[in-house]
Amino acid sequence: MGMIALTDLGKGTYKGEQGGLYPGGENVPPPAHLKAGLKMAEQIVPLDRDGKASPDGKIVLMSVGVSNTTMEFQFFQKLAAADKALNPHLVNVDGAQPGQAADQAANPQSNYWRVVDQRMSSAGVSNAQVQALWIKETYPLYDGQLPFPGEAKKLQGWLVDILHTTKARFPNLKIAYLSSRVYAGFALSAANPEPFAYEFGFSNKWVIADQIAGKPELNCDPAKGAVRAPWIAWGPYMWADGVNGRKDGLVWLREELGQDGMHPSNSGREKVAKLLMEFLKTDQTAKSWFLGR
Repeated sequence: MGMIALTDLGKGTYKGEQGGLYPGGENVPPPAHLKAGLKMAEQIVPLDRDGKASPDGKIVLMSVGVSNTTMEFQFFQKLAAADKALNPHLVNVDGAQPGQAADQAANPQSNYWRVVDQRMSSAGVSNAQVQALWIKETYPLYDGQLPFPGEAKKLQGWLVDILHTTKARFPNLKIAYLSSRVYAGFALSAANPEPFAYEFGFSNKWVIADQIAGKPELNCDPAKGAVRAPWIAWGPYMWADGVNGRKDGLVWLREELGQDGMHPSNSGREKVAKLLMEFLKTDQTAKSWFLGR
């Protein structure tokens, strides 16, 4: 498609917007933001159903997103179940759902959250035990798409609403990691084609940048006022320009997407699940609670 992955774009620009995952064209969070994240990570401990620290408690990591997200997170759950290195208190709950886009997760009254309640009950955990999220969102595009940055700004707004909804729903939520779509240049439908899969990466970037800038609607520090969101940062950034790939070698092959070119095939699901697993095992704000002690 010719676009350059945000991680490779750096201080360069795409239609006037600077690259990089974080402000200034950087791919790592500013020191002060990282420090705040590490402080949050220290607070993630096993909790009982009432949200009180307990040696027999649970740490719930939940996915939030659409059909691709649930396909990928279900594979991640299988990897996690077989991995003895992970924290034994960790419970991975798949909250992502097919046919339920960002606007549904952004609405606290939608059926999306009733389904989440059912899955939480099946997993034997409570809202008070949810402490971390992996959010990978999008929404279907059909006729009359807005030129950049219009659609990306719409998703940015829904992401903020999702953060508000989850923080209100899960009182002990500390951290949310955001990921954007993988490559969609093989897509055969108009629901989520390029360049929107690429451009929606900016939606995540802008939300995180707003928290770094101290926007009150994304405040996560009780010392600075009302807490309306968890601490947020990038999870694994997974977009690459198809077979052309990016500098670190990540590529997306046709066989890694299903027949519609939009949803991941089994190999694509495995690829995303492994990227998420590697991120959580190595990120400074995740490994302290994700891995066993």
